[in-house]
Amino acid sequence: MTEKKKILVISDSPLAPSGVGTQTRYFIDSLLKTGEFSFFCLAGAIKHKDYRLQEVEPYGDDWKILPVDGYGDQEIIRQVIGDFKPDLLWFMTDPRFYIWLWDIDSEIRKNVPMMYHHVWDNYPYPHFNKLYYDSNDVICTISKVTDDIVRTVSPDVKVVRVPHSVDTSIFSKKTEEQIANQRKVIAPDHEDKLIFFWNNRNARRKQSGTLIFWFKEFLEKVGEDKAVLLMHTEPKDPHGQDLISIMKSLDLLDGQVLLSQDKISPEDLALVYSACDCTINIADAEGFGLSTLESLASETPIIVNMTGGLQEQVTDGNEFFGFGIHPSSKAIIGSQDVPWIYEDRISKEDFLDAMLKFYNLSPEERAVLGQKGRAHVVNDYGFEEHAKQWYKVVTETIEEFGSWENRKNYKHWSFKEL
Repeated sequence: MTEKKKILVISDSPLAPSGVGTQTRYFIDSLLKTGEFSFFCLAGAIKHKDYRLQEVEPYGDDWKILPVDGYGDQEIIRQVIGDFKPDLLWFMTDPRFYIWLWDIDSEIRKNVPMMYHHVWDNYPYPHFNKLYYDSNDVICTISKVTDDIVRTVSPDVKVVRVPHSVDTSIFSKKTEEQIANQRKVIAPDHEDKLIFFWNNRNARRKQSGTLIFWFKEFLEKVGEDKAVLLMHTEPKDPHGQDLISIMKSLDLLDGQVLLSQDKISPEDLALVYSACDCTINIADAEGFGLSTLESLASETPIIVNMTGGLQEQVTDGNEFFGFGIHPSSKAIIGSQDVPWIYEDRISKEDFLDAMLKFYNLSPEERAVLGQKGRAHVVNDYGFEEHAKQWYKVVTETIEEFGSWENRKNYKHWSFKEL
């Protein structure tokens, strides 16, 4: 029997509902189903109640999870690599979280290749990331924007585009009866209204407060009896705005804006997408945007800012599956860690125009948009192709770079002219 390839994963907890956690779980699941791999995960980004080593059923010893604060530290990495002896280290999320890891990249890479699943939301090219990019054997990029950025900033690093995926067997259009019943749950006695859905974390870049203010103006144009906004989020998230206060100030507490705060299963979330008429995401920075991909898979069109990965969801370059709003301003913002990046802001006028265009579509036209959107997701972001991509890039990386006594194509030293 062939020995299984071992992969060490560092990421958001794959059992958590975050976008990074979800995509990590998809990655692990797809490879475990081949029977050729085993995983050890450092599960971070959340505060755990139990820090003991766990096994995930039904995989048992092939999928172990060690809860950690943050994403771990150098000593944990040294210990796990020494004990687990992985054939590959795979890690994902913003590079600011992994500077400590790249500080010991030569120590790790002398035995184990490093594969970074990366997102970067926007231009200008982040040349300040070059040192980090160059510290990996392979970088997998989740969007066309990120792919171009990494190839330009670090042309000597192997780059493979592996976009996000969605389980289209779960996220799909539901039956007319299911939809009708769910609409009654969402907007009792008003299920004939257009239902706009917003499913994001209530954080600054997501523009949650802006959306409520602008939706108020949209209702003033079409009438409060014509539409409702459902927001699946935490209204008092410390990283966002007090949405209830905004709603109260704008006199939107009478069913015009609805809040969904409880965590729900993917199956229940898929039913909500299917029952809604349109999903909105006007974030000023969005690496990919999983909620809109789930919406399209459920045959629900989208209205999005043409930024980051959102723009490759709303159109395939030939057709649109909703309305894409081009930014009216691109401000350079930054910090001590990220000296520059564009922040894409849309205008209120362009947003209201997109909303009115969608509102004026016939039910048949909306249905066609939804059907085409699902076909786009199935063809370009479906589970089957996603699994094939990960299997290919992982097996080829392990073969090309080797590990431990078979490590190759890596030099932990270089010549520099002084």
